[in-house]
Amino acid sequence: MTVPATEVEISSASGFRIYQRVIDCLTNERTELLNITGRIGDAVRASGIRSGLVHVQSLHTTTAILLNEWQDALLDDIRQFFEGVVVRDAAWKHNDPQYSDCERKNADSHLRGMLFGQSVSLQVRDGFLLLGTWQSIILAEFDGPRNRSIAVQISGV
Repeated sequence: MTVPATEVEISSASGFRIYQRVIDCLTNERTELLNITGRIGDAVRASGIRSGLVHVQSLHTTTAILLNEWQDALLDDIRQFFEGVVVRDAAWKHNDPQYSDCERKNADSHLRGMLFGQSVSLQVRDGFLLLGTWQSIILAEFDGPRNRSIAVQISGV
């Protein structure tokens, strides 16, 4: 299913609303971390919802959505951790033409995406995304460079 990159708002008589947006991101490296906190916060503010939930979901199996600190040394550690947990050049069947028709040889990317997950849900309070002092929303790319789409749904009043 192709998801249109448009905004949608659904309202009810009770004041409960659902606001949806697809955010497109372009990655430049095979493994890359992008801070998408500002873009998610912009969607929350655009929704006009003051109290509720925001759900952020990658529409790809070779990415992950993380909640962590955006700090250079830690970002390097996170990249190293990804590479240590799932080794790229292991004998993955998905990469072997005998078993798979995938030409990208990206089994490690799929496994990392599966391990680290493609979504996160957060609170909206007083019209703003609720995050701890050091928390950022991070898109982890495992099979770039690619065009990526992030679905954002904000619901509440």
